[in-house]
Amino acid sequence: MNLKPDREDNVELNLTPLIDVVFLLLIFFMVSTTFEKQAKLKIQLPDSTAQAEVQNDKSIVIGIDAKGHYFINDRQLVNTSLDTLKTALKQVSSGKTDMLVILRADAKTPHQSVVTAMDAASQLGLVKLSIATLQSQ
Repeated sequence: MNLKPDREDNVELNLTPLIDVVFLLLIFFMVSTTFEKQAKLKIQLPDSTAQAEVQNDKSIVIGIDAKGHYFINDRQLVNTSLDTLKTALKQVSSGKTDMLVILRADAKTPHQSVVTAMDAASQLGLVKLSIATLQSQ
């Protein structure tokens, strides 16, 4: 008595569903991956303390009022263009890139004006940037 069957079944493995699952996983990981964005400017936010820091001669103060007008060391610029701001910063810094730039913006200043000031400083190599704040009471 022979209990083994005489015929052998050819077993075939269908890879199509496996490939579909691998592609779906690949698409999932591509869509859900986030990439790190690094900024050119390294911003050093000041501590809000009761004592005011003494301003040294090696700093440039960029003031921006509520309408977006620029002031460099309390002198108003003729217009709000990027080229004018870069020219004024270049004259004040005398080509030195190690000077501290203090950004004083009004609370209602348009965001674009602040970004333009930061961009102008970055393009001139002025990467030491501090944003002035008031102490909240």
